[in-house]
Amino acid sequence: MSQKPEEPMRTYLVVIDETDESGAALRFAARRAAKTGGTVEILALVPPAEFVQWGGVQATMEQEARQRAEALVAGAAGALVEEAGVQPKITVRQGEPVAVVRDMLRENPGVAALVLGAAPSGSPGVLVSHFAGVDAGKLPCPLMIVPGSLDSEAIDRLS
Repeated sequence: MSQKPEEPMRTYLVVIDETDESGAALRFAARRAAKTGGTVEILALVPPAEFVQWGGVQATMEQEARQRAEALVAGAAGALVEEAGVQPKITVRQGEPVAVVRDMLRENPGVAALVLGAAPSGSPGVLVSHFAGVDAGKLPCPLMIVPGSLDSEAIDRLS
């Protein structure tokens, strides 16, 4: 009797920041992961530091930005475990957002979907605009865009 090879776990990569739309994307990804036996990888971006003449000041600014991102991720991860029963993997990276996401996708071929939240008014956001436009046909996985205007009940129904 031959054993069937185990399928890799479905991973939803979610980019979060301090916006409501990223919270909507995270909720959607967590619900999908819970229903499909998958997992969530949370990516928090730390913007590249502006050049500051004094290195010590720049290092302090970078450290503060990283601490804010880590606190944001910790809060989101706690809510995710509590609400959906999903234990996420957490990554915090510094750099230009599009390049960082592209690198994450290249380094993690097991990502089943990139999940982004779109701003409910104005521009949908840099990442949504880029990956739904310029790189749409080049992505190694599906792109899921969650409208930031959806409330929790709507997200739960859709996921």
